Amino acid sequence: MTQPESVHSPSSPPPPDLSNKLPKLMPRKRATTRDAPAAPPPPTPALPAPPSLEGHVYVKPSRRILSPEDHQLFLKSETCTLVEAFIFGIADSVRDRAISSIKASEKTDTVDNIVNILSQAEQILEKCPPEDTGSRFGNPIFRTYLDEVDAALPQWHAHLGLTNPSQTAEISTYLAHSFGNKRRIDYGSGHELNFLTWLLCLNRLSLLPVSTFPALALTVFPAYLRLMRRIQSAYYLEPAGSHGVWGLDDYQFLPFLFGAAQLLHHPYITPKSIHNALVLEEEASEYVYLDQIAFVNSVKNVEGLRWHSPMLDDVSASRNWGKIEGGMRKMFRKEILEKLPVMQHFLFGSLVPGVQGMSTEDEAGVEAEEQEVEGGEVKVFDDEAGKRHVHASVGWGDCCGIRVPAAVGAEGEERKGGRMGLRRVPFD
Repeated sequence: MTQPESVHSPSSPPPPDLSNKLPKLMPRKRATTRDAPAAPPPPTPALPAPPSLEGHVYVKPSRRILSPEDHQLFLKSETCTLVEAFIFGIADSVRDRAISSIKASEKTDTVDNIVNILSQAEQILEKCPPEDTGSRFGNPIFRTYLDEVDAALPQWHAHLGLTNPSQTAEISTYLAHSFGNKRRIDYGSGHELNFLTWLLCLNRLSLLPVSTFPALALTVFPAYLRLMRRIQSAYYLEPAGSHGVWGLDDYQFLPFLFGAAQLLHHPYITPKSIHNALVLEEEASEYVYLDQIAFVNSVKNVEGLRWHSPMLDDVSASRNWGKIEGGMRKMFRKEILEKLPVMQHFLFGSLVPGVQGMSTEDEAGVEAEEQEVEGGEVKVFDDEAGKRHVHASVGWGDCCGIRVPAAVGAEGEERKGGRMGLRRVPFD
């Protein structure tokens, strides 16, 4: 029997030594790079003095930001600076101040009249109860409500001392647009901005001087929030833009800016305190940030910010309120003023003027904001079937039927059934 040959016979050459040819495995060194310092928050510009109104010609407000070029003109304009100066100035005025710190001496007759106007707008709700449609989407009676508001606008402004018809027509337009969109039955940060622009117009008329700014943030604005919560809950207003205010909240933004300023150096309420139900219960009446958190919690059908409002949950991990206030200032600039889908609905008149070179609605051939179903987005085209589409620069337009119901609608419909679920956290 023959023996098997060796794998390497004595006459065959030895296998090559590859030990020196293979690269040695060395741990990979990561380049150490220092993070670039974060950009500072936008400062508060100086608020210009009110203009001289002698011989002033009032103009019915209309859209002027109808293209990206118009938007760039606005961002470099004195009007953009005016809006920032007004809103950031209000935030500065309430740093480290609770709502109860506002004294009667800080409230002028104009402030009291504005609060009364908002109260009358709330009373109109009783005259326009929503239909029981069984739908979580916008209730059509909202349009009837806005018709009633429009009818009351001249009388309301007469209480403010505005009797010139052209003056009232200009200024009241901003208040009319601050309750939501009549056609789309939605509401978002752009409508909230209209309310502040209405106050800005009254400031330009010297009716709301800088001394009233704390009362605007801590008396007038909370009254507006309470009204809007009732309107949102009654008519199931859909979040404008389908996705709400960038994950902070379905509807509002400014409560978080003004509220962070209020809490700037609070001795014991920290950003993480928004997760403490007892803190919310005891302090929400004093701080608009906490009050808005409590409202958001109340209308969501799952428990916990980390599930229904992850961005607010992330913000709560900030080191201090100064970090949050600075972030809110940046967000106001980046996510409102610099976002074309938001600012293309902004209205310009004579007190908040447009810029030379910006388009007009007549030149662009678009309908007025309150008449246009799709909302005046930038890109307009017809598809092969002849259907007209109006799309924003990002995402889909309302014409394509991609709608998101409001959380208040889901919660409201569940209450009608006489039961409320346990609101358990999903996957828990």
